[in-house]
Amino acid sequence: MPKRDKQAIGQRFLAAFREAGAAEVAPDILLPADTLLDLYGEDIRARAYTSTDPLRGEVMLRPDFTVPVVQMHMAGGAEPARYCYLGEVFRKQDPGEERPANPRDNEYLQAGFELFAHDPQADAEVFALFHRLLAPYRLRAVTGDMGLVMDAVRALPLPDARRDALLHHVWRPGRFGRLLKRFSQPAAPRVFADSAAPWAGLRSEDEMERRMARLMADRDAAPLDPVWIARLDRLFAISAPMPDALAQLSDLARDWPALTPAIGRVEERAGMLADRGVAPETVLFDASHGHRTMEYYDGLTFSFLAEGRAGWPPVATGGRYDALTAVLGRGGRAIPAVGGIIRPGLVAELEAA
Repeated sequence: MPKRDKQAIGQRFLAAFREAGAAEVAPDILLPADTLLDLYGEDIRARAYTSTDPLRGEVMLRPDFTVPVVQMHMAGGAEPARYCYLGEVFRKQDPGEERPANPRDNEYLQAGFELFAHDPQADAEVFALFHRLLAPYRLRAVTGDMGLVMDAVRALPLPDARRDALLHHVWRPGRFGRLLKRFSQPAAPRVFADSAAPWAGLRSEDEMERRMARLMADRDAAPLDPVWIARLDRLFAISAPMPDALAQLSDLARDWPALTPAIGRVEERAGMLADRGVAPETVLFDASHGHRTMEYYDGLTFSFLAEGRAGWPPVATGGRYDALTAVLGRGGRAIPAVGGIIRPGLVAELEAA
């Protein structure tokens, strides 16, 4: 697909975002690596292209736009604010992926829209905007809610350290599942023998002793009752049109009342979508959807999928990321924020079919 075709389609979406009140911005392609490493840890190296500059230190090719846009806004942007952008992002092939890398996976064009505002309608506004722009392509609209998933984890009867570990890996289903399995079994005994050998390594003696104390406390923690595993399984199995999904969530809340506030937010959002002309019965609610998205989403998540296109990534994705603004803001200042991106290259392939 010629780049000019992708650019033309990207410019079309960019114009629509400007018509929705967004100011166009152009974050750098080469970003300091320290911020992304602080956010995601060493895991980001498996997905981003990194290099070392003699003056700037470690740098990364832009893996997405959201982080630099949030940094720009939190450095001095007024609220409310809307931004849009168009440009390339760069992602490595997933570790363990056996098929050859497809160019659409490693370097591709993104057109995006970000909204910073204390506005209860913001989730519905952004989703409805993407829904309207993508309606001609007959994509499958899917939503989730990381707030619901995180509330479920917080409600588990676990020690704080175990609950925090699950929340830390809540966007990584494999690690999350392994931790949950370990926490549901009796801990294996750990033996720490006294030794006269000197401390070695990069960690201080105090750090190592605190780590050992945490391990000892974890050893004494009671295993998680299987009933909670079953409830999580029920939650993650919910995947249905929004009205049906809400009925299933309400049934689950009878056994799990802590989920009621988050379910109420999903129900309220469905009503807001209906008010904006999006029929909730045409939108799939997948409770595990946010469980497989980028690490910074903490509320609404959404994707638009091309059905019948095996192996395709989503044509568009987005969601709410309030916590990210607190991490990147000065003094922990947070601003509610929600946004999303469209991949013009995939839209170009749909139009050419």
